[in-house]
Amino acid sequence: MKAAIAVLPGDGIGPEVIPHAVKVLEQVATQFGHHFTFRTADVGGAAIDKTGRPLPDTTLQLAKESDAILLGAVGGPKWEGLDYPVRPERALLGLREQLGLYANLRPAKLYPMLADASTLKREVILGIDLLVVRELTGGIYFGQPKGIEKTPEGERGFNTEVYTTREIERIAKVGFEAARKRRHKVTSVDKANVLESSELWRRVVTSVAKRYPDVELHHLYVDNCAMQLVRNPSQFDVLVTTNLFGDILSDEAAMLTGSIGMLPSASVGGKVGMFEPIHGSAPDIAGKDQANPIATIASAAMLLTYAFNLDKEATTVEQAILHVLEQGYRTKDIHSEGTALVGTQEMGRLILQELGR
Repeated sequence: MKAAIAVLPGDGIGPEVIPHAVKVLEQVATQFGHHFTFRTADVGGAAIDKTGRPLPDTTLQLAKESDAILLGAVGGPKWEGLDYPVRPERALLGLREQLGLYANLRPAKLYPMLADASTLKREVILGIDLLVVRELTGGIYFGQPKGIEKTPEGERGFNTEVYTTREIERIAKVGFEAARKRRHKVTSVDKANVLESSELWRRVVTSVAKRYPDVELHHLYVDNCAMQLVRNPSQFDVLVTTNLFGDILSDEAAMLTGSIGMLPSASVGGKVGMFEPIHGSAPDIAGKDQANPIATIASAAMLLTYAFNLDKEATTVEQAILHVLEQGYRTKDIHSEGTALVGTQEMGRLILQELGR
């Protein structure tokens, strides 16, 4: 197959890890007879430095014209003093909104050889294999009205949590469809005992569940879910939740596996999907050859699956990652006594080498 991939390295460690994912995709194309073309553009802080905007029109146009997007990370202390509408993170919201990417898929799966890297006991985390399905274009991040206004008592900041039946139905469908390919269990996470938006969420998800009689549905309040993720994470298969709750719970789930540097994500729903590691720009280790490229390489594997339906190719990439870890190689974030410490460049090279075999 032929496909055009937009490459948006972004900020911090983004430009360090993205090249390794590109090399992996190039190797996959060579081995399986595909033809991928790559075009690079600025996004986030890097784009602000050049154009004054986190998401230039040229970058957005490239994204729309591509078959998939591979994103590094955005943000950093350098741009924290900017007005909110022009901060690097606005690029992500803009891409999601403009491309109609309403579903964020964040898998959290424990590699058995990394069990000791988790802060939880081995017996608690063994068997973790869950998928957080986060609604991405609604909720409190996009609801109106929002802002900061002056009052006689001082300033007042406000945001609005809003969900419609249509928004809830489509994300619930993504969750149930995903569960059908996994262990047929969906846990819907809300705060229906307090929030009217969550009351509607629970009612609509329950209605959608009737179309999937083969999938088991459970409801949990978000505070209880956060506790259960630490207490007994292996009970979960697919978690479906709102933008805000999903943002928080997916990071919690990621850390259960030992390092946030291990986990990929996919943002889908529109014509063009976006694939990125969930670890952020990590400016404190940028340029030090310490970043873990595995999450970005795993995001490339998700790209192969969700953008191009190349499941065999994606499995080959995932197996290459697994084999390198089995050989005992570790970046700093997952290093422990008795394993071989390697940097970003070497870990990327080892995975590429394993893929070539």
